[in-house]
Amino acid sequence: MEIEKNYRINSLFEFYQPLLTKKQNDYMQLYYGDDYSLGEIAEDFSVSRQAVYDNIRRTEKILETYETKLHLLAEFTQRNQVADEIQAYVKQQYPTDQRLNQLVNQLESAEEE
Repeated sequence: MEIEKNYRINSLFEFYQPLLTKKQNDYMQLYYGDDYSLGEIAEDFSVSRQAVYDNIRRTEKILETYETKLHLLAEFTQRNQVADEIQAYVKQQYPTDQRLNQLVNQLESAEEE
């Protein structure tokens, strides 16, 4: 459960990072990206551990609010699932069609950017 939450928050952070303040960005990057403890972040920023904890929880809620309104992660996930299905179908039904396979690979590459 904790791994799923961390993955979700990291994914949301990737999409909505530009909408956060510098402090929110710094705390989230250190906590989720660099695996710093609350105490380590608090020490680096000369604030209390509780202040870091509150900021991170508030930022998580902000990220979830953005996703509720904008659906960027959900739509990205859905597009990736469809692209995976297309790729599997093409490999199974048209394994020798190099042009079709190339187009599917381009679609996958474009989605990753």
